[in-house]
Amino acid sequence: MSFNIAIDGPAGAGKSTIAKMIAKKLGYIYVDTGAMYRAMALYLLREKIDPSDTERINAKCEEADISIGYENGEQIVYLNGENVNSLIRTEEVGNMASVSSPNPNVRKKLVKLQQKLAASKDVVMDGRDIGTCVLPHAQVKVYLTADSRVRAGRRYKELTQKGVSCDIDTIEKDIIERDHQDMTREISPLMQAEDATLVDSSYMSIDEVVDAVIALM
Repeated sequence: MSFNIAIDGPAGAGKSTIAKMIAKKLGYIYVDTGAMYRAMALYLLREKIDPSDTERINAKCEEADISIGYENGEQIVYLNGENVNSLIRTEEVGNMASVSSPNPNVRKKLVKLQQKLAASKDVVMDGRDIGTCVLPHAQVKVYLTADSRVRAGRRYKELTQKGVSCDIDTIEKDIIERDHQDMTREISPLMQAEDATLVDSSYMSIDEVVDAVIALM
């Protein structure tokens, strides 16, 4: 039987960083569900689809083939055979992903792939609704969060180190708006699963968070 670890939480809480480290430490497969939704968002942007055009999103999402593979130990996200790792972390793609991810057809396509992988492999999966919807029977569930200002500061540091000009107040405003969108969406809203452990990483080091999650096993 496979062992599954589900990590949920809002944007900028450090879910992917923590999940990757846990997977590496345990020898599990890391499944970045957010990256899969971002790849779908990138596809929809390339097709010049308006975020409010549900009918076109329904039709076009069926044409997107999204998969995850590993090359030299690095997770690669493929969109119709193309490595899109370097293209899916922009604010534009993130905002489109937040709008398109609640779409039932988009979700159905990606969740099926995620569940199939988790049924046969030991995985660490992070996202917005892993413990509540995608992997409801995961043996370990964590709801990872942090103060919105702390999350904005992390994003600001990440962007400025890449030479991107940005404003921390604007970033925090976007984070708060995205939290609201994710928590109030009709389908699979962001919430803490009843059997998930709350971990607030605001004043914890990355290693402390990793150790706390592994301790739950």
